Amino acid sequence: MNEKVILVGVETESNFRYFESSMDELRGLTKTAEGEIVFILKQKRPQIDRQTILGKGKLEELKQLVIAHEANLVIFNHELSPRQGQVLAEILEVKVLDRVQLILDIFALRARSKEGKLQVELAQLEYLLPRLAGQGNQLSRLGGGIGTRGPGETKLETDRRHIRNKITQIKRELKEVAAHRLRARKQRQDKNIFQLGLIGYTNAGKSTILNILTSAQTYEQDQLFATLDPLTKKWRMPEGFEVTVTDTVGFIQDLPTQLVDAFESTLEESKEVDMLLHVVDAHAQDRLQHEQTVAQLMQQLAIVDIPILTVYNKSDLIGEEPFVPTLFPNVCISAKSNKGKEDLIRAIKQQLMEQFEPYVTTINATDAKQLYEIKRQTLVTSMEFDELKQVYLISGFAPAYHQLVRIQIDEEDLD
Repeated sequence: MNEKVILVGVETESNFRYFESSMDELRGLTKTAEGEIVFILKQKRPQIDRQTILGKGKLEELKQLVIAHEANLVIFNHELSPRQGQVLAEILEVKVLDRVQLILDIFALRARSKEGKLQVELAQLEYLLPRLAGQGNQLSRLGGGIGTRGPGETKLETDRRHIRNKITQIKRELKEVAAHRLRARKQRQDKNIFQLGLIGYTNAGKSTILNILTSAQTYEQDQLFATLDPLTKKWRMPEGFEVTVTDTVGFIQDLPTQLVDAFESTLEESKEVDMLLHVVDAHAQDRLQHEQTVAQLMQQLAIVDIPILTVYNKSDLIGEEPFVPTLFPNVCISAKSNKGKEDLIRAIKQQLMEQFEPYVTTINATDAKQLYEIKRQTLVTSMEFDELKQVYLISGFAPAYHQLVRIQIDEEDLD
């Protein structure tokens, strides 16, 4: 049975521009965490109350709403200090969470791999460590539900030293997993495999795009944080060129610092790719805010100097007004349609041709293996058979590291 939840947000002079979109996002997060929203309480103030977020009268109103709706959880659209959380829980006499804890809870719900679970547990423990005072009784009284997934009650009720030891242990295990991931990534680089990475705001459609390109059958839902663990799949383009495509966790406005730190090894995948596909929900009301959030987090994670193709997805949901893109180069598609898939592949191919070096070469008709390798390792645009010489005349584009490009450069130097 879903928990009955009241959402609370305060519009202030510092957040009024994106307050409504942030509250909409909180609603989506709560539904993703399987909570039943029974009321949404909003207040306008110059700034939040330092002790209780809400003003005195509004706090009393909230207490009455909790009783009237039989709510057993209140979620604030603000990061609560340990003291604020404790005071509010005592006044309201129900479980109180903030936006950060809600996001952490969803991550706990979504984690599938060992690394994902470890990263969630690390983020939750680091966030909850300073908030342990008074948590024990509250958790014992209220039992499970939203906000208690992941580490769970028993871990939270143990002493600080045990939790610090657990944090150290998790960090050690994560280092080992990260080292394994690094070795796998290096193997792909050593084999000269071109790597594409998917990034973007949560629920923009990254997993859908991974699925239409690679038939990966990953979990795709109209939910926030449907993907948590990075997934790398091989994709062979129609011309035969093989690349890998990596899906990563979605970004979100006000992403908790703990999550940026904890998931840095997951997002490391995005740093090492040769090209990024930045997936944007073209239909989203706050599209510009989403684009800005992704740009800021990329700066924060030092994901720079990587060519980016912006993929405006969900074009089928855009109304009759003409769509005006803000990021370039771009392609506007609906990933659910065949035409969308064709347009996306065409745009990726165009970007690859702009990044790669052109080449022309000949291959003997009897050398089937070399012919296969050239199709696999480069983007072939033309292949003609010369019957007189019994050779294939091939032209196309190849990454700068490919031997065909290096041979051509050497020949040009000799000339």
